[in-house]
Amino acid sequence: MHQSDGIFEPTKWMDLKVGDIVKVEKDEFFPADLILLSSSYEEAICYVETMNLDGETNLKLKQASDVTSSLHDDASFQDFKATIRCEDPNANLYSFVGSLELGDEQYPLSPQQLLLRDSKLRNTDYIFGVVIFTGRDTKVIQNSTEPPSKRSKIEKRMDNIVYFLFAVLVGLSIIGSIFFGIETREDLENGKMRRWYLRPDDTTIYYNPKRAAVAAILQFLTALMLYSYLIPISLYVSIEIVKVLQSIFINQDLHMYHEETDKPAHARTSNLNEELGQVDTILSDKTGTLTCNSMEFIKCSIAGTSYGHGITEVERALAWRKGSPLAREVPEINGQVEEFKKEKPLVKGFNFVDERIMNGNWLNEPHGDVIQKFLRLLAICHTAIPEVDEETGRISYEAESPDEAAFVVAARE
Repeated sequence: MHQSDGIFEPTKWMDLKVGDIVKVEKDEFFPADLILLSSSYEEAICYVETMNLDGETNLKLKQASDVTSSLHDDASFQDFKATIRCEDPNANLYSFVGSLELGDEQYPLSPQQLLLRDSKLRNTDYIFGVVIFTGRDTKVIQNSTEPPSKRSKIEKRMDNIVYFLFAVLVGLSIIGSIFFGIETREDLENGKMRRWYLRPDDTTIYYNPKRAAVAAILQFLTALMLYSYLIPISLYVSIEIVKVLQSIFINQDLHMYHEETDKPAHARTSNLNEELGQVDTILSDKTGTLTCNSMEFIKCSIAGTSYGHGITEVERALAWRKGSPLAREVPEINGQVEEFKKEKPLVKGFNFVDERIMNGNWLNEPHGDVIQKFLRLLAICHTAIPEVDEETGRISYEAESPDEAAFVVAARE
């Protein structure tokens, strides 16, 4: 958050107030609803991942207003003062109406400049923004509901068993108290003591034949205490201990590890261990919902000729399951493929292998001019932005969607 004299210091989300200017760096979540002022790009654009809001994995392109797009460094906010007038807090994620007053001029604001809390900054080194909504006023909190209580089938079944056992306990106590009351009332009959060892002629209220109803009620409460061992309260504790141990084993399982993201399994709760893997219903609204959205350039058709001998991971896995040699190699042309892969390291998004086009051999093809135009279109018609790795010097392309990045990488290779 901007403190004074162009100095930004780390600040907790809870300490942010409306009107504060904040600096958010790459791969960080926005701490509140912000208006984009500028970014690390000269065009004052940034890419935002809104997966937590709408489930979309494609990045959204945001662009700051022209009047503030020149504020690229910390010191430029030393004397920056402006006024923002906007709508009241509401739950609509896709609309925003407001204006920015800078000097005597007013500049319109739209959803193109709105950065919502719980979305993440991607493919951009940093952005500067001003806080407009915080806490309960943010749109994501306005849309939030109370999370449902997640309980496993074992706990629900145990609850039903405990209810049944409690009903049995009450039933036994009621029956016992009724018989106790009858026996107590008839203890003294014609001066004779039927239960002489209890001395009903010289007793407290508990065995007093003259107050048998009160004695029955006291016997009911006593029976509840005596028969309470029917309810297995300790079973809940035992099962919870077992579940905690299971979650520890899950956290330490080396086989449950994702190499690409370098993330092991992490059990955040021990309530649903026995529910893992038991898929009951799958709801899907489109084909992209259940995919990992990873795009690779494998094959293409140019001037009626098909190029590309690469195989996808799905084809490789299917062949491995069927025992086909495709799982280990590509038939006939495998010699070329394996040699080519040994020469060049694997590139993310590029799985294209064809010696007719690679290494400049496309010049010898009968439609070389068409191939050149095809690759030129892939290299030009896109919205990807190059990003240079300072350590290795390698250029990577940041795009709104992974398919655009795959096309540009293919044109480069």
